[in-house]
Amino acid sequence: MNLRQSRAEETHTSLLEAAAECFAQHGYDAASVAEICRCAGVSKGAFYHHFSSKQALFLELLDAWLAKLDTQLDAARLGAPTIPEGIRRMVETARPVFEMSDAYFPIFLEFLTRASREPAVWRATIEPYRRYSAFFTRLIEAGIEEGSLRRVDAEMAAQVLVSLAVGLLLQGLLDPEGTEWGQVALEGVQMLLEGLETEGEQSTSWSLPNR
Repeated sequence: MNLRQSRAEETHTSLLEAAAECFAQHGYDAASVAEICRCAGVSKGAFYHHFSSKQALFLELLDAWLAKLDTQLDAARLGAPTIPEGIRRMVETARPVFEMSDAYFPIFLEFLTRASREPAVWRATIEPYRRYSAFFTRLIEAGIEEGSLRRVDAEMAAQVLVSLAVGLLLQGLLDPEGTEWGQVALEGVQMLLEGLETEGEQSTSWSLPNR
């Protein structure tokens, strides 16, 4: 990598870090391109060399955040003896997401509201939901194949699982002090899995931690 490429990557990274800070402090709407550039110490010309818009920058931040979550989920699933146990481990791994929802989820909702008026941006924003629905559909199909899950509509079960997660994130945003939402997520998924597991798998079900 030559010096020019190295500086370009540094600028790109600086803009992403500055944007994350500005979004967290001021919200998506109030964090202007000018403010992001000031925080990153670069010109607007440099900004538009790397990103076509503030929306494009936000989507890259979202992709990076989800990539880290994907890595954590894959690691949690790896080595699990059964699909249901793998799903439980994934929820435990993702528990910090619920604890951080008051910091990041409001920004995402703010962005979704604006993106809903721009179809191309909306499609890019809703894609993670569809991707996770497809991911858990495949996982539940694998559980049916291995005999740990009953023969159910895998796509429907996956949509319920993802909807549970999104709904709890929203509740955590609206009422952050209402309860320990990460714990509720664990118990909610446990109840869902108890309805999906075969009898043999239920007998070795994971025990919930005490609240």
